Amino acid sequence: MLDVRRLRILQHLATYGTVAATAEVLHLTAPAVSQQLSVLEREAGLPVVEKSGRTLRLTPAGELLVAHAEVILADLAAAESDLQALKGGHHGLIRVAAFASAARTLLPEVYRLIAEHGDRQARTLTVQLVEQEPDVALEALKKRQVDVALAHSYSVLPRNFPGDSQQDVLLEDPVLLCLPAGRARQLELAPGQPADLTRLAGEAWLTPGPETSCYQMIQRACGAAGFVPDVRVRSSDFSVLLSLVAAGAGIALAPRLAVGEQPGISVHPLLAPVTRTVFTVIRTGTARRPDVHLLSALLKQAADAVT
Repeated sequence: MLDVRRLRILQHLATYGTVAATAEVLHLTAPAVSQQLSVLEREAGLPVVEKSGRTLRLTPAGELLVAHAEVILADLAAAESDLQALKGGHHGLIRVAAFASAARTLLPEVYRLIAEHGDRQARTLTVQLVEQEPDVALEALKKRQVDVALAHSYSVLPRNFPGDSQQDVLLEDPVLLCLPAGRARQLELAPGQPADLTRLAGEAWLTPGPETSCYQMIQRACGAAGFVPDVRVRSSDFSVLLSLVAAGAGIALAPRLAVGEQPGISVHPLLAPVTRTVFTVIRTGTARRPDVHLLSALLKQAADAVT
C-alpha cells in the first residue's frame, strides 16, 4: 500500500527539483529522503525517479503518482480544515500572495467583509497577505508557500499558469492612458475620450521596471502602435508614476485598479483596447477546503464592489 508521507516527499521533489532542496523544505536529511523514495519504489513496484546527469527526474510512474498525490494531499488538507472547523469553529490561517494594485484595492475589502460577516466562522478566518508580482506569487503557490495567489494576464501578453492549478476570473481591468490634464487639452482629448496611441510616439513615457509584466505590456502596446516608447522614468509603484504624470513629467499606461482618483490627470481608454484579466489561482483540488472556498467567495464580492 502506498504511504501518504512518501507521496508527499515525491510531490515536493517534483516541485523543488533536487533531493537536497526537498530535504531542506521538509526538515529531513538528504539520505532520509533518498531512503523514503526507495521504499516508495518498492511499494509502487516501479521506479519513480531516475538519474539525469547529477540530478533526479521523475519516471512516467513518478509523474503519475505526483498527479494523484496532488489530489490526495488536497483532500487531506480539506479534511483537516473540516475537522478544525468542527473543533473550534475556526477556519485557521490562509496565506495570500497578491500584486500591488490588487493588494491595495481588493484585500482591504476582503478584510472589511470578514470583520462585518454575520457568520462567526467567517469572522475567525485569518488572512496573511504578502505582496508579490504574479510570477513570484505563482512560484510561491507551486511551492506551497501560499494557499491563494492573485495574478493577472494582459490581452497582449498571455500568462502561463502552473499545470497543477485552477484559475477563476475575478475581474476584467482595462488599461488606461494617463496624461497631464494640460497635455490632454493640447491634444484635444476630452475627458474619457478614447486615445489613439499612434499620436503619442513622441511623448516622454513613465513605466514600471522592465522586470514586470506591466512594462512588457506597454512595450507591446506601443509596438503595435508603431513606435518604441521613450522611457524617462521607471518605477514599479504606480502611485509614483501617476504623481509624476500629474506633475507633467510624462505619460503612462496603467490598469484601472492602479489609477483611482488622481487630480491633474486626464484618463482615457485606448482606441485599441488592452485589458488585464485578474485571476484567483489555487492548487488543483484545494478549492474543496472550506477556508479557500470562503476566501474565493469574499474575493469575488470584493471584486464586484470595486468595479
